[in-house]
Amino acid sequence: MRKSHPVRRAVLAGAATVSGIVLLLSLKPASDPGSAQAAGQAPPAAAGQAPQGGVNGAVTGDAAQTQYGAVQVRLTMSNGKITQAEAVQAPKGGRSDQITASSVPRLNQAVVAAQGAEIDAVSGATYTSAGYKKSLQSALDKAKASAGAQQGSGDAQTLTGDVAQTQYGPVQVRVTVAGGKITKAEAVQAPKGGRSDQITASSVPRLNQAVVAAGNADVDAVSGATYTSAGYKKSLQSALDKAPAGGGSSQAAGSGGGKATTQTLTGSAAQTQYGPVQVRVTVTGGKITKAEAVQAPKGGRSDQITSSSVPRLNQAAVAAGNAQIDAVSGATYTSAGYKQSLQSALDQAGG
Repeated sequence: MRKSHPVRRAVLAGAATVSGIVLLLSLKPASDPGSAQAAGQAPPAAAGQAPQGGVNGAVTGDAAQTQYGAVQVRLTMSNGKITQAEAVQAPKGGRSDQITASSVPRLNQAVVAAQGAEIDAVSGATYTSAGYKKSLQSALDKAKASAGAQQGSGDAQTLTGDVAQTQYGPVQVRVTVAGGKITKAEAVQAPKGGRSDQITASSVPRLNQAVVAAGNADVDAVSGATYTSAGYKKSLQSALDKAPAGGGSSQAAGSGGGKATTQTLTGSAAQTQYGPVQVRVTVTGGKITKAEAVQAPKGGRSDQITSSSVPRLNQAAVAAGNAQIDAVSGATYTSAGYKQSLQSALDQAGG
C-alpha cells in the first residue's frame, strides 16, 4: 500500500484519536475518600465518641457488675479530649489479678487512642472488657451531659438515677430538668408482682407529683409504701446529683432554692469486703461543706467500726477539701471504700 493511500491515512488518524482519549482519561484525578474532608465535609461522628465542647476534669462512670467483680472507669479530659483512662475498680483475687493486670492497661490505652467506647475486647478477658466498656460508656454519657449544660444551661436535661434496691424490688427514677426546675418525674423501675402492683400504682404517681411540686428530693413518704418511697427518694437524689456542675439544675439538685453555687453530689457505691460504701458531699463555692456516708458496712462487728470511723472520715473530708485523707486505724476497708466513693463524687463537680 502506498504511503499516501487514503485508507492508510484514515487508520493513522483513528489511532491518534484513540491514543489522545486514553491519555486524557489517565490524567483525570481519581476519587479519594479523603477528598470530602479536604473540601471541608468531615464524616459524621461515630457513636460512643468522646464529646466535644471543652469538657475538662475527671469523669467517673458507673460501676459495671461482672461475673468476677465490679469494673469502674474514670476518664480525665481536657477540652473534650480524653487524656487518660483508668479503672478505679476491677476484678481481683486469684486468676482475676493476672487477667486484670494484663487487660486493663491495654483497654486504657485503647480508649485514649480511639477517643471513645468503640474499642475491641481483650482476648481472654471477655467479662472484664465488657464491664469496662459499659462503665466507660456511662462516663462518656456524663461528659456529654456536662458539655451540653455548658453550651446552654437553660436546655432541658433528662437525668436517670441509680437503681435503689428495696425489700420488694428495685426502684429507679428519671427526671427532666429545665431552667433549674424539675418539670417531670417518673419511675422507670418499681416493685411489681402481687401486692406490690397495687402499692406501686398508688404511690408512684403521688411521688412523681410531689417531686415536681417540691423541686428536690425532700418529699414525704407515701403512707403504706415506706420501702418504695425510700427507694424512690434515694434514686431521685442520685439523679439530681448527676446534674453537671454549673448547670441549670443546681438548685433542684438539693440546694433547696438556695444559692446556685451549692451542689449535692453523691459518689458511686464502692464495694468493700464487708459491704458497700457510698459518700455524699455538699459543695459550696468550690469547698466541701458537708460529707456523709449514705451507705456503709453494717451488721455484727461492722456496726461498731462504721459508727467509729465514718464520722472521723466525714470531718477529714471537710477539713481537707478533697479525697486525700488518711485511713482510720482499724477501718482499712471502710476507709478505702469511703475515699473511692468520695473521689467519684468530687469528679462529678470536675474537682
